[in-house]
Amino acid sequence: MALVQVVAVAALSLVLGLLLPHGFFEAVGWLTGPLSWLLCAWFTAWVVGLQPAPVLVRAVLAGLPSLLFVLLGAHWLGALVAVTIFAALCATLPRPLAGNAA
Repeated sequence: MALVQVVAVAALSLVLGLLLPHGFFEAVGWLTGPLSWLLCAWFTAWVVGLQPAPVLVRAVLAGLPSLLFVLLGAHWLGALVAVTIFAALCATLPRPLAGNAA
């Protein structure tokens, strides 16, 4: 789960970083960052075969502590902390039966 989220976040960050100017993130990063995080969490839920709603709730909860890191100027460290918390929270979710992934 953590690996899927890390790859999704890294890939989306790379694509957005290549397509959009730095000023875009300075202006609306407070919105695009959380929305990107949630999009990646939804993708992770889909890949792993979990229901999206509980995964997205856990993504929000995991993302909150990363705000501290953003304020301290350690954005990527905050992302790693968030992924770790996200994976730990999602580990409590029931796993789908083989062949019954949503």
